[in-house]
Amino acid sequence: MTTKSAKDLVAAANRTVETLSAEEALKRLSQPDTVLVDVREGEEVAKSGKIAGAVHVPRGFLEFQADPASPTHKVELGRGKRLVLYCGSGNRSALAAKALQEMGLGPVAHVAGGFPALEKAGGPVERT
Repeated sequence: MTTKSAKDLVAAANRTVETLSAEEALKRLSQPDTVLVDVREGEEVAKSGKIAGAVHVPRGFLEFQADPASPTHKVELGRGKRLVLYCGSGNRSALAAKALQEMGLGPVAHVAGGFPALEKAGGPVERT
């Protein structure tokens, strides 16, 4: 049996989902149908904050909170929205974007370089 590494899975996801630069992602935020989704863990967000206006959905809950039939569904992730995901580096967000794409949601994209790239590009950070 052939096994795939995490690196292989991320590479496969990156071949199937749109990858945005931090600058392009920030430009898209001005579009009313675009939702920025932070898929990092709560501890990461508590430590560094999140991009202002982003919806926080930890990666482990994403499919459930994106599913309209789920009792934990977040309306911000509803159909007809352009979802732009980010994490701490761009790896988890690639996998998450692929999962949402497979669920039929979208359009879906993710941010190369994740939160650090968005912050460096001038993304406003809000701390809770």
